[in-house]
Amino acid sequence: MKALKGVVTSTKMNKTVVVSVERKKIHPIYGKGIKQTKKYHVHDEKGVKVGSLVKIVETKPLSKTKRWTIVEVTK
Repeated sequence: MKALKGVVTSTKMNKTVVVSVERKKIHPIYGKGIKQTKKYHVHDEKGVKVGSLVKIVETKPLSKTKRWTIVEVTK
């Protein structure tokens, strides 16, 4: 089961939030660190707010785009 940490960026949908997960990787040629961000649609029963730091885990498909759910709200 995959688990990721990210920041809530949008709460405009009903029972769904958008979470941005940032990861760092090294450029293969130049060796410079690069930040990459990916957005996930996440099922929300807890009622989180924008800017909250959350932990999400992978679940069965809940809709066309939702495959993640919130486990805990860190901040």
